[in-house]
Amino acid sequence: MLTCGDCGRTYPDDADAPWRCDCGGAFDYADTPLPDTDHPPAHLDRDRGLWAFDPFLDTERAVTLGEGWTPVVDAPEWDAQFKLESIFPTGSFKDRGAALTISRAVELGVERVLEDSSGNAGLAIATYAARAGIDAEIYVPADANPGKLRAIERTGADVVRVEGARGDVTDACVEAVASSESGWYASHAWNPAFFRGTATFAFELAAQRGWDVPDAVVTPLGHGTLFLGAYRGFRSLRDAGWTDGMPRLLGVQATGAAPVADELHGEGVAMDSPTNDAADGIQIREPARSSQILDAIEATDGDALAVGPDATEREHERLARAGFHVEPTCATATAALAEYRDRGVVAPDDDAVVALTGTGLKG
Repeated sequence: MLTCGDCGRTYPDDADAPWRCDCGGAFDYADTPLPDTDHPPAHLDRDRGLWAFDPFLDTERAVTLGEGWTPVVDAPEWDAQFKLESIFPTGSFKDRGAALTISRAVELGVERVLEDSSGNAGLAIATYAARAGIDAEIYVPADANPGKLRAIERTGADVVRVEGARGDVTDACVEAVASSESGWYASHAWNPAFFRGTATFAFELAAQRGWDVPDAVVTPLGHGTLFLGAYRGFRSLRDAGWTDGMPRLLGVQATGAAPVADELHGEGVAMDSPTNDAADGIQIREPARSSQILDAIEATDGDALAVGPDATEREHERLARAGFHVEPTCATATAALAEYRDRGVVAPDDDAVVALTGTGLKG
């Protein structure tokens, strides 16, 4: 069963369900699966990838490319740990959501999926759809990263280039979903299966740390796909009794597209003011689940701030010199960690983990 977080209305969870509520709200699953035991198992089968956490997922392992269990490494120069989400089959954490979303599509008998994306989510959905033998139609900005577009095209997906702002891409895709008789909206922003997939970030991180959660987790924040997934994952672990608490969730947005930071701190508040075009992965001015993001921040005593192009460029180069080949969007997270420390949000002795969300080797 699907339920709307805004009005509470419910819908059947089938291939014919609308992609959002009639009131405009986003769907989530009505029930959150939890394991039968109140303590973590002594052994997890990592060969099952994300499905090592099967009791939390409630979706059959219908399609996989061996995703999951990305490394957690020490980053002493940043006095933090990095979780290397860039090391995935398609080079970003979006594979977590794509694996669950396309597995759900297989369960429902879906023959064609549609998605809109600036690159990473589109590539993930197209790749997993190809693995499953499902047709895919991916809507992208006309000026999106050429390397990512070539990769999407090589999967055999139909790529539709849309002129205009990022919101115009979503509008074009939604219009196509509405006019399609067989297209299923596999949206990383709207589809609840995607967030069930990104929750595995929290499951893995806790398991890799001996079921100890960090004091703070820093992630890039666009539509909140990883941010909300992490929140839901850590919440499920706590509710199951597998962990004792929740980390503070700290998001980072790009200047010029920072609606959550602006809501928290005032219009236009940012580390430096020019529009941060380098961080194309989080250029989202109207997140589909903004109220849920704000609720997650409040529930974890978290925060969000915006990072500009100068700080992004400096951190991007610094990361590369330290051996981390990531896309510029990732550099906003390490820049934000420094700012959070300067502001006292992260204390000097706090245990912090930063998600490096996408590879820099797609260009």
